Amino acid sequence: MARRFDAFVMFAEMRTGSNHLEESLNALPDVTCHGEVFNPTFVGHHNRHELFGFDMARRERDPLGLLRALIDGTEGLPGFRFFHDHDPRVVDAVLSDPRIAKVILTRSPLDAYVSRKIATATGQWRLTDMKHARTSKVEFDPAEFDAMLQDWADFRDLVRRGLQVTGQSAFHIRYVDINDVEVLNGLAAFLGSDHRLPAASKRLKRQNPGSLRDKVANYPEMEVALAGMDRFGADRLVDGETPRAPGVPGFVAHPEVGLLFLPVAGAPEDSVLDWMGAIGGVGRSALLTGMSQKDLRIWMRSHPGFATFSVLRHPLPRAFRAYELLRLSRDSSSGETRAILKDRYNVPFSDGPSASRDDFAAFVSFLKGNLSGQTSLRIAPEWATQMAILQGAAHVVLPQRIVLEDEAADVLGHLALSRGIDAPDLAPEPVPGEAVLRAMLDKPLARAVFDAYRRDYVHFGFGDWA
Repeated sequence: MARRFDAFVMFAEMRTGSNHLEESLNALPDVTCHGEVFNPTFVGHHNRHELFGFDMARRERDPLGLLRALIDGTEGLPGFRFFHDHDPRVVDAVLSDPRIAKVILTRSPLDAYVSRKIATATGQWRLTDMKHARTSKVEFDPAEFDAMLQDWADFRDLVRRGLQVTGQSAFHIRYVDINDVEVLNGLAAFLGSDHRLPAASKRLKRQNPGSLRDKVANYPEMEVALAGMDRFGADRLVDGETPRAPGVPGFVAHPEVGLLFLPVAGAPEDSVLDWMGAIGGVGRSALLTGMSQKDLRIWMRSHPGFATFSVLRHPLPRAFRAYELLRLSRDSSSGETRAILKDRYNVPFSDGPSASRDDFAAFVSFLKGNLSGQTSLRIAPEWATQMAILQGAAHVVLPQRIVLEDEAADVLGHLALSRGIDAPDLAPEPVPGEAVLRAMLDKPLARAVFDAYRRDYVHFGFGDWA
């Protein structure tokens, strides 16, 4: 009998139980899940870098070729897991193909967030025997959690719309259902398997049972932060409903006067926060941030005639700052990104006191492809176009003033004056690595940055940087 599907994709996220669900599916004789086939750091499973004759380099050149090889080279029904930060070039092809079954695995975002923090702290990502269990109390970070929610929401919305416009349906399964053999056998029937499971896989064990109160060191602070969030919106997120608008916790409002700052990653921020804190003598610590949409609406209603603004940096020094942050940072996330850029895109990262011209030029070459959707690595906020960041913020509130860095002192001074606000002069913010960048800059390098950030140059009127 002909198969119902040619393959399946499991849309999931880190710490949602996808490993466990894969174990159960692989117990079906006619189903094979190959893991995270399009993960940017490995192929299929941790420390594996080749599958069906595709190594990392070949997968980078031809991700859809690997998808075809997976379908053609697997006996029975093949599948793979796909997260929001996997190769974005694969998503459209998968979503538009009704011969690829869609399985959507979800878990409470808060539980997944805490589980991920514990796994990061302990270094334990899989558990097969409780005697080896490690645990740790972790700190809840509202901004970090909100960023995770937004990543999940954006991706779930993309999947939801892809299914809607193509008239497809998916099999939805929750984390709490992955040990329910009746639900698992319903999934087997959905996939067209001729077999059924006698029980769920018992090999992997839940790593962090117990209440969140036992796992989160700053639990009272977490309760306060969550109280300001749209809990119903968070619940809709799990089912792929329209996501909450991005960036609100990063907005900065003055507690007394009507000024709202919409920061852009990689652009001036510290000098603006010092300037806002000096107004009325409130200090930086009194500025309002970490707000929910509800908090923001309350602030806007209580400050009629408020002014919103963003400050932008020229793409050249901003791109150089992004490179230097990656080169000099020693956190694990930056280290992983450096390894990907070095191994896959030939971007060097020297250990010296400053970057070389050729090293930075290699990074700029990567940026052009990355910003054009031609790479498997997600676009980080630090090097995303400033236009894209402001478009995201505009879903919540429009920046009334978009200020270029070299004009910020004059424009913000006039803005404060027009609102009757007694404000000090804005101190200039040093451009990170300015001297090094000026020494290496030549016309080909400047042109390469223009080609990568053409959208910002055109929309915001950036000229030469010299």
